[in-house]
Amino acid sequence: MGMFDYFRSSYDLGVFTNVVCQTKDIEDGIGGTMTDYWVDPSGLLWYPNYRDTHTFEVYEEGHPNYNPNIIWGNHEWVRTGKHGTYQPHLITKYIEVYPERWKGAWDDWPRCKIHFKQGRVMDYEIFTRNSQA
Repeated sequence: MGMFDYFRSSYDLGVFTNVVCQTKDIEDGIGGTMTDYWVDPSGLLWYPNYRDTHTFEVYEEGHPNYNPNIIWGNHEWVRTGKHGTYQPHLITKYIEVYPERWKGAWDDWPRCKIHFKQGRVMDYEIFTRNSQA
């Protein structure tokens, strides 16, 4: 099955507007990393940047959190107090998204094929498995 990314759009994509969707097409070769992508009302694609929001702390012998019975676990991620930001994702490609939840037959599951150019929605098409794009 593999991983996927979350996709939400405030841009008018018909029935796919303001609906939690999934996709495996944004990140090449990976299939997804559970990242939250968002299309703003103007059609620009955004993704999160969590750089510098945490540091990696290793507990050496003598540190209050050091546990001599743990060989590979004497460390933790520590918050820095900085918040993540969103930045434009300037991809040029076609992606396909589908609703996170769907009640109905697999053949009727709607999909939306979206064309991005430099991170902007150029066009989209909604279809089902019975009506291939």
